[in-house]
Amino acid sequence: MKRQGLLAGIALLVLMLGVAGYGLFQQQMNTGGSGNGLSGGPIELPSTRGDFSLTQLEEDQVAVVFFGYTYCPDVCPMSLAVVRQALAELDEAERERVVPLMISVDPERDTLERLAEYTGYFGEAFIGATGSEAELEELAGRYGAVWRRVETPESAMGYTIDHSSSLYLVDRDGDILRRVLYSPAPHALLSALDEAL
Repeated sequence: MKRQGLLAGIALLVLMLGVAGYGLFQQQMNTGGSGNGLSGGPIELPSTRGDFSLTQLEEDQVAVVFFGYTYCPDVCPMSLAVVRQALAELDEAERERVVPLMISVDPERDTLERLAEYTGYFGEAFIGATGSEAELEELAGRYGAVWRRVETPESAMGYTIDHSSSLYLVDRDGDILRRVLYSPAPHALLSALDEAL
């Protein structure tokens, strides 16, 4: 009986340390301004609206940038739904100043046609973009986005992609105004948009 209590206590301690460590990690990653030292920079990729560039934004516009892929079963559709919910909370003038951009890190499967269909589920304002593996790696490195391909031979899909899930508020110069951590609710994004707009 004592041994079970000791094991339960150790398990609880490990769990608490893990939660505390994750909290510190999240705090380090959560930024209120410059994107936590990330360089950001230009985004120029083929997109569902032709060649996309941040320089196409107006001076008063921001892009909400998300790195993901269309075959993602959970985080990607949830994140894009959060962007859609946040946009719905803005008035029309504010909405016109926000450009939602999903960058696919799965160029092997995510054609522009597929991206157009997928982003269309979330609204007409959404843009899908992708590029070569080299372009995506260079771009993601500047934005602090990470992903890795995970082979799943037992699945009909063949592979999935584990990826980070932050949203980035970016201006036309590629400056990261705010990095918003993943959340199933739009409150953090709305707060960031309120500061940026």
